[in-house]
Amino acid sequence: MIDLYYWNTPNGQKISIALEEFGLRYTTHFVNLGKGDQKSAAYVALNPNGRIPTIVDNDPYDGGAPLAVFESGAILQYLGDKTGKLFPIEARARAEVTGWLMWQMGAVGPMIGQAEHFAHHAPEKIPYAIERYQNETKRLVAILDSRFSHREFVTNELSIADIALYPWALALSKAGVELDNFGYVRSWLSKLGERPAFKRGMALVPPA
Repeated sequence: MIDLYYWNTPNGQKISIALEEFGLRYTTHFVNLGKGDQKSAAYVALNPNGRIPTIVDNDPYDGGAPLAVFESGAILQYLGDKTGKLFPIEARARAEVTGWLMWQMGAVGPMIGQAEHFAHHAPEKIPYAIERYQNETKRLVAILDSRFSHREFVTNELSIADIALYPWALALSKAGVELDNFGYVRSWLSKLGERPAFKRGMALVPPA
């Protein structure tokens, strides 16, 4: 059994989707970001960065004591290794999936997050910041759109890279970037959104 410490943000949704896609049993612990639950001493003991998501695997594949893993990319890699699914073992395929996963972690997520922040949450409108982050987001989405022009998934088959990118791509409109000119990305989103595991993972929402 895995304990999932979660809030329904794109980074949290990556892991709920992954757990469903991997078919792993898990218990959800909602970490209310608005109330600052992520900064509690008990939570920081699991995740020193004080962010979500975090998992605790009570039956880790090394046979040892329960293992806490934080950072969504690291969690995806860990779960892929644990299950032997969606994260190739062969060196070249694994390197490709890892590259696209790190691209999401280091570029796509931060740019969309900043674009949304400056467009909707900054205390004052800064046109330069809004334009900068929206333009960089569009550049990244164009890369993804070109990728999907000749393949079904980010790499040769469904992988943790697709899972990492999916909830962030759904958040593009919040960042002020529409998919009108990115038809291949829209089709990819639609296709993944029909997968039962993706539906279940995205349906995990905090109680009212």
